[in-house]
Amino acid sequence: MDSARISRPDARSRRHPGIAYDAVPAHLERVEPGDAGYAHVRSTYLRGGSPGLVLRPGTPAEVADALAFARTQPVKLAIRSGGHGISGRSTNHGGIVLDVSRLNTIEVLDKATRRVRLGPGARWSDVAAALAPYGWGLTSGDHGGVGVGGLATAGGIGWLAREHGLTIDHLRAVELVLADGSLVRADDTENAELFWGVRGAGANFGIVTSFEFEVDEVGDVGFAQLILDAADPAALLRDWGAAVEAAPRDLTSSLILGRPQPGRPSIAQVMAVVDADDADTVLARLRPLAAVAPLLDHNIQILPYAALMNVPAGPHHGQGEPVSRSALADHLTPELAEAAARLVASGETYFFHIRAAGGAVADVPADATAYAGRSANFSLAAFGSSRAGLDPLWDAMRPHFSGLYLNFETDTRPERLHDAFPEPTLSRLRELKRRYDPGNVFRDNFAITP
Repeated sequence: MDSARISRPDARSRRHPGIAYDAVPAHLERVEPGDAGYAHVRSTYLRGGSPGLVLRPGTPAEVADALAFARTQPVKLAIRSGGHGISGRSTNHGGIVLDVSRLNTIEVLDKATRRVRLGPGARWSDVAAALAPYGWGLTSGDHGGVGVGGLATAGGIGWLAREHGLTIDHLRAVELVLADGSLVRADDTENAELFWGVRGAGANFGIVTSFEFEVDEVGDVGFAQLILDAADPAALLRDWGAAVEAAPRDLTSSLILGRPQPGRPSIAQVMAVVDADDADTVLARLRPLAAVAPLLDHNIQILPYAALMNVPAGPHHGQGEPVSRSALADHLTPELAEAAARLVASGETYFFHIRAAGGAVADVPADATAYAGRSANFSLAAFGSSRAGLDPLWDAMRPHFSGLYLNFETDTRPERLHDAFPEPTLSRLRELKRRYDPGNVFRDNFAITP
């Protein structure tokens, strides 16, 4: 009996057609429909899934073996690290999910240079906790339950972005299994062009089995939650955006507007992190944000960065096929603010979320990585249940956008590709694709093939 599995008596009857289950290498940990652990690996944070098989390799060699098997099967292949991914691309229906969550090591390589090695399956909450005793931190999204792998290959807009840049800006090397099963290292000198592509479009070229980062010195930070009157959402968005752009880099903020609720006042939730542990500095940075609209409530703390990122581990049980739309914008212009206000007023989005970028993100040259949104001060996202309702409103906003953030986008229309990767970035990525994945093995993602 395979010790990695506990099956129900009718497990075989739940197998999906098209997968040669009996040909799976015996040494690979696997989860099938009907197995006791299936409910914990089938879905993502927001999206329901029903994969036909989940493979859970524990070493780079096992990743190569799992990939070799998956390549022989005529079904979709998804790669999963932490399973949080908003886009839903880390699960599927009837296909294979290659789950690297067991590759979750967190290792300090060199204290003098603050060099660390992270496995793709580690969660950012655990990374922050492991770095805290050294007085270190790494900007890494805004939710500690996210896995390292998905975020660290796409960008990484986090709570320290304006002060310290994107997650990928701290990446110094990767090891990855390519489509042909070979394990390679990529950095600024070895496979340098591949390293360029991994930082922004990494899911197209291979499965990263380890990341090497140079982290920052980060201690306690100020964290604020502000509830603002959103009776005039367009003015609120415009003024909040201006306040964020004018703020010193040690402040990074986000804003959420929910759909209108009958009989309830419209409110906005503003969250902000100040990379400082001095109360006077924290309050000075927050006052301009609190002044953009009537302040209804607030909560301000000074806490360790690891506490801010702390999210208890647990499975994801998303359901359905939620729709998310993503964009980057250089500024929250009056025109964009008005269009966003119309979107929120329509009720077609559960919530509308804007995160600040800019600052140190823009210090990196536009051609230094495959991430193409260096000029953007803001990342926008809308979440809903109906493409028919959300798409027209979002498309009307597109003239005001300057790009797209991959991990929040579920739209697969061809024009989205050019939003994410304008020329000459796209041509450069396609040349890498032809070289490293000519068979388009890694196609169930934000694909760059023509």
